[in-house]
Formats: sequence, C-alpha cells, structure tokens
Amino acid sequence: MVPGLEIQSPRPRKEPSRSEVKLLVSRQEAASQLSISKRALDYLIANGLLSVRHIGSRVLIPTQELQRFAQGNYPGRLAG
Repeated sequence: MVPGLEIQSPRPRKEPSRSEVKLLVSRQEAASQLSISKRALDYLIANGLLSVRHIGSRVLIPTQELQRFAQGNYPGRLAG
C-alpha cells in the first residue's frame, strides 16, 4: 500500500430529482435513446407512431412517448 493513498469506496449513485428529469427531448436525443437514426425517428413521427410537441420552431418528443414506443413490439423494418 502506498502511504497517503487511500482507497475510497465508490460514491452512491444519485437518483435524478424530479426537476432534473427531462420531460421533452430533441429529435437527436430521442433518436439516440432509441438507438435509431434521426431519419428513422422522422419516419416514426410522420407515420404517427410517435407524437411530438412543437414549441416555437422546435420539435420535441415526450420521454413518455419514447418509453411507450420502446416497450412495444415492432417486428420488421420501420421504413421502406
């Protein structure tokens, strides 16, 4: 053991507070969370599989919509 070097236990993981949890995410964030491309996300939105909220010129997706979609079963290709 090296003098002066103490081994610390990992910090307990802090759960995000209600105010830190995002209710709406950008298209880029939504695509990333679903592990799909932005183009595939746009297809889902255009075909009514995901609903969006428009705030000004921004298109935002509710995180509950992403969770609902992720829990569904969508066999096959999304587009084409």
